[in-house]
This record gives sequence, structure tokens and C-alpha cells, in this order.
Amino acid sequence: MTRSTMFYSLGLFLLPTLAVSTQQPFALKHGPVTSAVATNIDIKVPVKLGVMSACPDALVCEAVFDKVLEQVREIVDINLTYIAKLNSSEPDFGVTCMHGTNECAGNVQQLCTAKYADPIAWWRFVQCQNFEGRYRVGLPEVALNCASAAGIDWEGGGSGECAGVDGGGKGAEGVLLLQKNVEATEKLGVRKSCTVLINGRPVCVHDSEWKDCEAGHTVADFVQQIRKEYVLLNRDENA
Repeated sequence: MTRSTMFYSLGLFLLPTLAVSTQQPFALKHGPVTSAVATNIDIKVPVKLGVMSACPDALVCEAVFDKVLEQVREIVDINLTYIAKLNSSEPDFGVTCMHGTNECAGNVQQLCTAKYADPIAWWRFVQCQNFEGRYRVGLPEVALNCASAAGIDWEGGGSGECAGVDGGGKGAEGVLLLQKNVEATEKLGVRKSCTVLINGRPVCVHDSEWKDCEAGHTVADFVQQIRKEYVLLNRDENA
């Protein structure tokens, strides 16, 4: 059995995916988030994770948020913002990534799937890359395997054209997305992977260990913070 075949077989069972969310409404699986959000979703809570795709801290952070999303996916708008340095002399990406060019490719692959794939499929794609291990994030074969495992039409759905049909992560559109994303990350002042921002505010950092987490860093802590922010956002909107 080849590695790819093994991956497809294992991926369906071992990946901490949210595939069940595509089969039944979130509320039926988990019950109402709170009485305030049981029937009407208005403004979702913006959550950003400041990461480097091949960073061990990113993998820890994204694993925690995989569990967070199981409870609050319907009220969250989650995105990844990438920490790197703009560098016009870098020939392939115009960006220098801390963990090398494969990390830049991984960033591009994730940005392109975020743009063109269903949000749940995108998140499965990211988790799939993480499952392979940080030293394989960005490799073309991993991107193609993970796209298949996540149910993403790589060639026909836009992600492949954006990132490179061969999975290399050097597609022109994807490289431009990376440069713009890195510029936005710098404007946010995010410098450590992984930095958790909820509604634009940094609330926690994982830098070898959890730091600066005033409201806690467990799954339950993040869920509580998101639920509270959701109520506040929608109270203000509907006041």
C-alpha cells in the first residue's frame, strides 16, 4: 500500500474534521450556543490566528481551535494571518518565511483554498497538512493529497489555478495573496506564532507555551470568549 493510499484511508478517520457539520445543522448536533443565538445569526465573531504554517506553535493553536469550532463554528468567521517578512529580492514569493520556502508555499496553498473552497473544506485542508507534520507542510504532494481528502476540486475549483496546479504553491494569484496577507499581518502588529485575535484584539499567544492569556487558553475558555463577544456584537447592532 502506498503512502498516499494509506493517507486517504487514515485521513477519513484520524483527522479531527468537522465533516459531520455538512450532514446535519450545527444546532442539532450541539444544541443552541446560547439563548441569544439559537434562532438568528447576525454578526459572526472575527477570529484570526497569527501563524506560520510550518511552525509548531501554529499546529498546537490550530488543533485547539479545531475543537473550539466544533462548538461555535456557526458564529465565527475564522481566518489565518501569516507572519513573514516582505522581501522583493525573494524570487518565488517576494516574502521570506521563517521556516523556509516550503512554509511560504504552505501559506499560499492555505490562502488559495481559503479563497476558493468551502470554509469547512478549507479548515479540513489545513488540519490535513498539520496531520502530515510541520516538515511536510507546503510540499506539492501533501497539498494535492489534502485537497482530495478535504473534498476540494483542486484543478476545477480555483484553488489549483491560484496556488499552482502542480501543488507547488507558486501560482501568481496565490503569491500576491500571500504578500497582501503578510502586509496586513504587519499592520496588525502580530509578530508571534501563534497569536489569537478575537474581534481584532489579541487575547492569547502560544510561543512554546501559552502566554498573555488573561481569559484562559483552554477550549472552554476560547468558546466562552467567543460566545460573549457574539452577544456583545449583536446587542450593539440591534440596539
